[in-house]
Amino acid sequence: MGLSARLLQKIVRNEAMASDPPEIYGWRVYLLACSACFGAMSFGWDSAVIGGVIVLPPFIQDFGLGGTDSVAVANLQANIVSTLQAGCFLGALLASPMTDRFGRKWCLIGVSMIILVGVIMQAAANGSLGAMYAGRFIAGFGVGAASCINPIYVSENAPRAIRGLLTGLYQLFIVTGGMIAFWINYSVSIHFSGKIMYVFPLAIQALPALLLCGCMLLNEESPRWLARQDRWEEAKRVLSRTRNLDQNHPYMQDEFQEIVDQLEHERRITGDASYWTLTREMWTIEGNRKRAIISITLMICQQMTGTNAINTYAPLIFFNLGLTGPSTSLFSTGIYGIVKVTSCIIFLLFMADSLGRRRSLLWTSIAQGLAMFYIGLYIRISPPIKGQPVPPAGYFALVSIFLFAAFFQFGWGPACWIYASEIPTARLRSLNVSYAAATQWLFNFVVARAVPTMLVTVGSNGYGAYLVFGSFCFAMFFFVWFFIPETKGVSLEHMDQLFGVTDAAPAKSLTTEDYVKDESHVTEKRVDVVA
Repeated sequence: MGLSARLLQKIVRNEAMASDPPEIYGWRVYLLACSACFGAMSFGWDSAVIGGVIVLPPFIQDFGLGGTDSVAVANLQANIVSTLQAGCFLGALLASPMTDRFGRKWCLIGVSMIILVGVIMQAAANGSLGAMYAGRFIAGFGVGAASCINPIYVSENAPRAIRGLLTGLYQLFIVTGGMIAFWINYSVSIHFSGKIMYVFPLAIQALPALLLCGCMLLNEESPRWLARQDRWEEAKRVLSRTRNLDQNHPYMQDEFQEIVDQLEHERRITGDASYWTLTREMWTIEGNRKRAIISITLMICQQMTGTNAINTYAPLIFFNLGLTGPSTSLFSTGIYGIVKVTSCIIFLLFMADSLGRRRSLLWTSIAQGLAMFYIGLYIRISPPIKGQPVPPAGYFALVSIFLFAAFFQFGWGPACWIYASEIPTARLRSLNVSYAAATQWLFNFVVARAVPTMLVTVGSNGYGAYLVFGSFCFAMFFFVWFFIPETKGVSLEHMDQLFGVTDAAPAKSLTTEDYVKDESHVTEKRVDVVA
């Protein structure tokens, strides 16, 4: 047994880990997951870098952000920031037909090229708002498409026992990209002067896109996508190589047969369908509709926690809490990034496939709400006074920002992407993730566009914004309690039994216990799917 398998068996506690062969946890599966997740790093990096750039004096001067009308300045900041999210929304919508037609691997390579074009335009804008808007929209298109394709590719390749861990790497790479961007912003604020202060952080956004392109060239296509193209021998070869097992190994034969059975079942019901037929199938069949609604609602909830309000406008928020000077607020933002990365690692290693997705969402809903309410009430009751030191209650408000970041990474950050990519039937996976990603970007756009104005207009120093986000966090607890089942350890091909079959015939949707593998396969284990 390899070192990685021994470590995983100590960390991950589920039935699949106990029964599946240790050889499947070889280095290839980690390489492909990390390679694809450089697309997620572009997501986090591009989203985070702009929040620090818009408070740098040379950028303020060149792009006209130095006016005296606070509402007008807030609107201009929001326009610059939110153009990325608008492009992301379009990219996420178009990603599904693209990746179904051309495959996961080559679409990821293609969108990395699009991101590079957008980054070059941003770095070369030189005070032109039009060029900045166009560059951010084009880069956003690539980032949005990658945000859809990335989790699909990883979930279709990951062993079921650690699917939560590997799919959750998506969130880890998002926050890692954000953390690096935060510290680059802080570094240029103290070491550079002139235009290079903002040109350098905008240009270095190209790094994760370059890594995505280069690393994906080293990886294979998804075996489940190859199977859908009837490239069966290639699919079996790729699956065997990824699992580090001979094609005749019983586990390999079982997993491959599950793929065959699932695909044949879907084709028997509806045949090889067009995009619009698949869309109709998703919304007219109860089992599919239920999963689509869950995925979309989870993404709405994820954004309405307020996480990307803090990610994007962290320097401005820290300033509103009493920290003075751009370098001080950017330094605090860098610490915020470190907290997010550390928390996400803890979740992926010890919670995603052990504690489970559902429990993680439940307790973090309450914890996030409490943190947001404290910040809002502090600003309402005892607001910071300019020129005076931050009081103890203010420092605890700053700590609450860091606690909120940790709580988000313990649940709502990674778990939503895990659910969206693992619960759909194989036939509708790319479409389901496309809808989820587009929803995420739509509400990311809404938040990015609204927050600067909210911080100026919704109560003194924007205290009402924090109460709004905190209220959404508390409401999310009840949504999860009543509608979200546990999926840890359940294979992708057995999600139909958990959510209801995908044909029109009525079927019992299991709610308390389900089989990880049914009686026709080698092993039979039962998994508790409701907390």
